[in-house]
Amino acid sequence: MEKILSDKKAIFLFVFPTLLVLTIFVAVPIIISGYYSLLDWDGLGKGTFIGIKNYTDLVKDERFINSLINSILYAALSLFIQLPFSLLLAILVSNVKRGEKFYSAAYFVPVIVSSVVIGYLWQKIYNGDYGLLNSALRSLGFEGRDWLGQENTALIAAFIPNLWQYVGYHMLIMHAGIKSISQDVIEAARIDGASPSMIATRITIPLLKPILEVCVTLSLIGALKIFDLIYVLTGGGPFYVTEVPTIFMYKHIFDAMHYGYGSAVSIFIILECLAFTFLLRIIFRRREEDR
Repeated sequence: MEKILSDKKAIFLFVFPTLLVLTIFVAVPIIISGYYSLLDWDGLGKGTFIGIKNYTDLVKDERFINSLINSILYAALSLFIQLPFSLLLAILVSNVKRGEKFYSAAYFVPVIVSSVVIGYLWQKIYNGDYGLLNSALRSLGFEGRDWLGQENTALIAAFIPNLWQYVGYHMLIMHAGIKSISQDVIEAARIDGASPSMIATRITIPLLKPILEVCVTLSLIGALKIFDLIYVLTGGGPFYVTEVPTIFMYKHIFDAMHYGYGSAVSIFIILECLAFTFLLRIIFRRREEDR
């Protein structure tokens, strides 16, 4: 192994294919989008160079600001509802004496299902006429409603399927982290009289901090760039109350044919994800230094 790591040709042989793929499918499209964002272009004719005008128009666009607020709300819900729930499930499943593998697989099943399929599934659940949710409410004596069609319920209704789909993903990562903790530490705590809740809060969670950092980063980035599930459920409606920057970008590029403006949105999303990622790293590093 040491011989391979010291061989520069071997290192290049292993790294080059991945570097090539990242360059072609990530770096080049980002550079091209950055160039398009400086143009007034409809995607067909010759574009006109306008500098950063698309970006200055973007920060003044109330519809874009609204979509940005929605994406931040999605991120907040993911961090403060989805991840704690995933952590609770991971702790519970790791303490199950029988059927641990079954529960781990069962919670992970929604992750492997296409977001488009999940979107159509939840459309049926939310349907105002024959949806499962309204049927259950009416059977209990409550009045049903159009969950995705009303402004006051559409945003939270569009988030719940995302919560349901990815809670198992983060749960599985956290579960693997819990299983990597030495059982000797757990057993020592039990011998000292620690209760399951004390073990979870004072041993398991503190030792899971590196895993939690990964989950927080993945959850945050996933929420900021969510597209397919929201597009299938609401298309950004009603009246843009569920619109996020990715849907805003899609509609401007493919519906309005404003390629330059839409490309500026794409660059903004990339920079936003990078900024939040670095911010999270700083927060976690400072907490480690304070310990």
